[in-house]
Amino acid sequence: MTVRSINNDIYFVGSLHWDRRIFDELIPLPEGTSYNAYLIRGSEKTAIIDSVDPEKWHELETNLCELGIDKLDYIITNHSEQDHSGSIPMLLEKYPEAMVVTNEKCKAFEMDHLHICEDKFIVIKDNETLSLGNKTLRFLMTPWVHWPETMVTYLEEDKILFSCDFFGSHYAGSGLYAGENPTVVHGAKRYYAEIMMPFRTTIVRNIDKVTQFDIKMIAPSHGPIYDKPEIIIEAYRDWTSDKVKKEVLIPFVSMHGSTKLMVDYLTDRLIKKGFCVKQFNLPVTDVGELAMSLVDASTIIIGSPMVLAGAHPAAVYATFLANALRPKTKFVSIVGSFGWGGKMVEQLSGLISNLNVDIIEPVLVKGMPREEDYKKIDELIEKLEEKHKTL
Repeated sequence: MTVRSINNDIYFVGSLHWDRRIFDELIPLPEGTSYNAYLIRGSEKTAIIDSVDPEKWHELETNLCELGIDKLDYIITNHSEQDHSGSIPMLLEKYPEAMVVTNEKCKAFEMDHLHICEDKFIVIKDNETLSLGNKTLRFLMTPWVHWPETMVTYLEEDKILFSCDFFGSHYAGSGLYAGENPTVVHGAKRYYAEIMMPFRTTIVRNIDKVTQFDIKMIAPSHGPIYDKPEIIIEAYRDWTSDKVKKEVLIPFVSMHGSTKLMVDYLTDRLIKKGFCVKQFNLPVTDVGELAMSLVDASTIIIGSPMVLAGAHPAAVYATFLANALRPKTKFVSIVGSFGWGGKMVEQLSGLISNLNVDIIEPVLVKGMPREEDYKKIDELIEKLEEKHKTL
């Protein structure tokens, strides 16, 4: 991607990965992604903040050549994961005089992951500053957003927060700035759900920490720059709050139609009771959409048939995923069918140990649901309504 100026002597020098469709061999990327690196020319020193995925090193190198950068003093690394730090060895080869500036934990990670020599590091501490002459970088430790060594860099004179993964989005687009584009916020919510949500409580503290400063722009390491930072900050405050919506997620799988009959009945009755319902047919679901819906929902009801005396593997995966992401969900239940028996309820209940939820009595039926089984689903809904009144 071409070099673009952000402010006086501050440039975007990163790369767009338009056609990347999966991240960490786990996370779907329907909009691609970007690897944002930022070049800052001070009156005395020049620094780059973060680098790019090694696959895109040639684009970063081209951009630096376009700017005529023949000397680089500092490589600021906010986070050691390879999509941000993976090109640092190439940068050090091209600019052997450069020093890598980061915190002690990040230094240790990069020595392990990238085999950077210890004498190439300058180790900084929380709230420490580094002068580039007429520009000052302030480093703020923001652990567990989303790794233990993560930090952000604040450019004092220009009031730009270089936030790395914090406030980011997997989104490849030609626009440098987010503006008020709802597509970008949608992508940021998906990114938050997939990557940040497990660390919700620590993120709350880190939002408060960074917003003590006057921020005119937030420049993350993925996705567009927020030229109206209050939009993403307020979105994060909402997503990390304890507030839930009257939403019921129903991730389900049905082998011979019995579970689907129960799920459809449950869906219709919940809608009549004023709930927002979202079905996710697991064999064809984008798990990123499921993760994003977990951000606000009060309730998860898992639908599954028995397979070899346990839940269908797709339902097991969805339950495991919800447990790993730790949403603020309040209620969980299970509906499904079986042929001869099993321990599906015990199995799925044992997979949600991270969730602080009330479990509403499941509804399991043998074979196709009968009239009395549908009445049990009505009772489940009544219990859910009563519990909602306590929120």
